Amino acid sequence: MIRVKEAIIVEGKYDKVKLSSLIDGLILETRGFGIFKDKRQMELIRKLADTRGIIIFTDSDAAGFVIRGHLNSSIDNSKIKHAYIPDVFGKEKRKEKASKEGKLGVEGVDAALILEALTRAGATVLGNETTSETVSVPPDSRITKADLFAWGLSGGEGSSERRRLLLDCLKLPEHLAPNSLVKVLNSMFTREDFENLIQKLFSEKEGEKERNF
Repeated sequence: MIRVKEAIIVEGKYDKVKLSSLIDGLILETRGFGIFKDKRQMELIRKLADTRGIIIFTDSDAAGFVIRGHLNSSIDNSKIKHAYIPDVFGKEKRKEKASKEGKLGVEGVDAALILEALTRAGATVLGNETTSETVSVPPDSRITKADLFAWGLSGGEGSSERRRLLLDCLKLPEHLAPNSLVKVLNSMFTREDFENLIQKLFSEKEGEKERNF
């Protein structure tokens, strides 16, 4: 498994599952053509492009190129890298029949082809560099899933409401999964800055409740 600096943008959940078995990094879905209407997901992708860069890794069929083109036209091209898989014909195991064009998507190709595509795209593999930009963040200064629980953002009474409030404040997609949320937060904030944000956010919310009581 390799650590990649850039956020990797794929089409669907099965693509994300495949890459997650190979890549230690942030992987986001467009949910197919859903990206055309999902303004928050697009805003998140733009933010990630600004902070760490992105790699667009869609399928090699016509639909994949339409999605790639939409992203390419909506984001500063200097912050985008493109990864392409070759045309490999076949059928994914989970599907009853092949796709319209008969090509395997990201989820269906061999791991070696995926890693080769990322290498050709110029993915920044962390761990081999010595610059300060790629030095690992100390574990005790990173936000974790345990922190989300401790801060009332997951797994407890009222956590869904608090998490929605946070996502709304940060203009993040409402369906962002906890694992992805942790990675996004670590790309946007230091632990201290995030603690300050949620303390301010929820204290203001409690103040509103008291005034409306």
